[in-house]
Amino acid sequence: MKVIYAGSFDPITYGHLDVLERATNLFELVHVTIAVNKRKHAIFTPEERISLIEETIADKPWAHKVAIHQFTGLLVDYARKNNIKTLIRGVRQFSDYEYEFRMALMNRKLDKDIDTVFLMPREELTFVSGTLVREIAYWGGELEHFVPDNVAKALKKKYQ
Repeated sequence: MKVIYAGSFDPITYGHLDVLERATNLFELVHVTIAVNKRKHAIFTPEERISLIEETIADKPWAHKVAIHQFTGLLVDYARKNNIKTLIRGVRQFSDYEYEFRMALMNRKLDKDIDTVFLMPREELTFVSGTLVREIAYWGGELEHFVPDNVAKALKKKYQ
């Protein structure tokens, strides 16, 4: 069974990677889809985000179970186009759940065959977000607890 794990991944964090690994334990193929939203200002281009994810997971034993793509538009359209019926959403805390629950209901309204599976990262990663990581990087803070080395280097280069 295939599943979609969608997000901006700007940048990919240890929390994202934890959810991704959990998804590969549950599904045969995980489509990591990089959301391209022109209304949001991303620090990395979609191509850079794809490259960072590929570099990050290259040596993982589950990397062969991951396909990375970018998309613009509604996630349900991407799912239909790729014949995928299940979405993975990472939930770190209750406030995430409220938002993701509404999004899951909306996706189901748009396509009654779409199901959403919520996965939680390890407890020590529940506070990590791309927004906070970008803020730490901007101010020159230490990143090793939040993102892999290749991502930390790329962030530092962006904020030089």
